[in-house]
Amino acid sequence: MPGPGNRSPVLAPAAKQGGQYVAGVISRPGRGAYAAGAFRLPASGSLATIGRKSAVADFGWIKIWGAPAWWLWGFIHVGFLVGMRNRVSTMVNWFWAYLTFGGGIRLITGAESIAAGSPDRPNSRS
Repeated sequence: MPGPGNRSPVLAPAAKQGGQYVAGVISRPGRGAYAAGAFRLPASGSLATIGRKSAVADFGWIKIWGAPAWWLWGFIHVGFLVGMRNRVSTMVNWFWAYLTFGGGIRLITGAESIAAGSPDRPNSRS
């Protein structure tokens, strides 16, 4: 994990914690960044989903992989959502996608592309 002088990982938790730190420094009138001390990212671990029922979780003191890490990833991410309605709708959408083998992402990998300003993309600029 990052220490003094090291870079923070490019992940949402690090960005959120860094933002909270900067907001605290700015909100203290008459104090500069030096008075606040260096930003230190607590080692909270990492989660990554790889595919259907496949993920990894590394919390330093424990490492989990496979289906248990995939379920943990889902529960943690739903827990960070704001509002019960968002949590329930996300769980219903994920459950439906799981049952129907629905893909969550569409990638354009071919050589063909839609030209900007064409009838297929009316709102784009030429």
